[in-house]
Amino acid sequence: MAVNLPPPDPKSLYPVAGIELGVAMAGIKKPGRKDLLVMRLAAGSAVAGVFTKNRFSAAPVILSKKHLKSDVRALVVNTGNANAGTGKDGLARALAVCASLSESLKCEPRQILPFSTGVIMEPLPVERITAGLPAAIADLREDNWAAAAEAIMTTDTVAKACSVKVKLSGGEATVTGISKGSGMIHPDMATMLGFVATDARVSSAHLKRLVKTVADRSFNCITVDGDTSTNDAFMLIATGKGPSVSSKNDLSLLAKAITLVSRQLAQAIVRDGEGATKFVAVTVERGRSEAECRKIAYAIAHSPLVKTAFFASDPNLGRILCAIGYAGIKDLDTDRLDLFLDDVFVVKSGSRNPAYRESEALAAMKKPEFTVRAVLNRGKASATVWTCDFSYDYVKINAEYRS
Repeated sequence: MAVNLPPPDPKSLYPVAGIELGVAMAGIKKPGRKDLLVMRLAAGSAVAGVFTKNRFSAAPVILSKKHLKSDVRALVVNTGNANAGTGKDGLARALAVCASLSESLKCEPRQILPFSTGVIMEPLPVERITAGLPAAIADLREDNWAAAAEAIMTTDTVAKACSVKVKLSGGEATVTGISKGSGMIHPDMATMLGFVATDARVSSAHLKRLVKTVADRSFNCITVDGDTSTNDAFMLIATGKGPSVSSKNDLSLLAKAITLVSRQLAQAIVRDGEGATKFVAVTVERGRSEAECRKIAYAIAHSPLVKTAFFASDPNLGRILCAIGYAGIKDLDTDRLDLFLDDVFVVKSGSRNPAYRESEALAAMKKPEFTVRAVLNRGKASATVWTCDFSYDYVKINAEYRS
């Protein structure tokens, strides 16, 4: 069960003018489930993306990076197979999917961006995907975001989608996005897969800068298990069918809207982390730099000992202090550190707060959502990352992943 994460209401997801989405059941891994998505873009749409830094980048990641240089007309996403660790054969198979879709959409293969997620080191079943493309194309429509969110799920238990409208000087713009991810989540740029689109008219240069900034404020602030996937990709699309971004204020407003959607999608991934029962914000304050604060926050959020304590609602605070200590901040003065669980003041000046009562921390950790806040008292910077606990089900889900 996801932590306080209901399925998206299809009525809450606004269509984005210039984007049509179609899904199909291609039987890529299992029959009878949505596992193929096609997104057709209006001519002239601007597309920008950031991708995994894993050196074993999947074939679709390699190909999408190359195809981004073209006038992109469509995206194709399959679940059930990652097409990673597949070498030249994997590239050939991904390109074959692009070629098949481009023939149907009357464009060039280089104008198609492919994305895959699922089991690594298995050959991509091209025949099943290409056989499913006609059904996905026949299903293309602007109001199909909810079905699209379902079609990209793997071990996710809940589809992830979000939508907002923002008033710009030239009119109202729409921002809608979907993402997938539940395990193997420690994006070094984005998430397993994320797609956010707007009808605003934005230059390609602005979009390229925006996608990196947004990723750092959303998808780059989450972790489930500390594993960076081979297939991570976050794409930002602007169709230009809505109002123009004609001023710095417009750009700022649009950036806030896109960040809001992306952050909600990113947090949804943590809430739906494999086996998760707790959603935890880890905030580090009053550090010397944001990088320093983030490094400590991730040390806490990645620790299996800390995460299992979260699951047990066990205020074993020594595990948190231990993680802070090995985070790699060589000149950290631990005698100045304060630590809070929600509003419970548990560590004062590097040691147990004399007024601390364990029953208070226990009550905080029993909640499905709480905050760990470390105050370094050495600067003005801060950072927050979002994580979840490790439960018995995390081991079970991953032990049985291929079965």
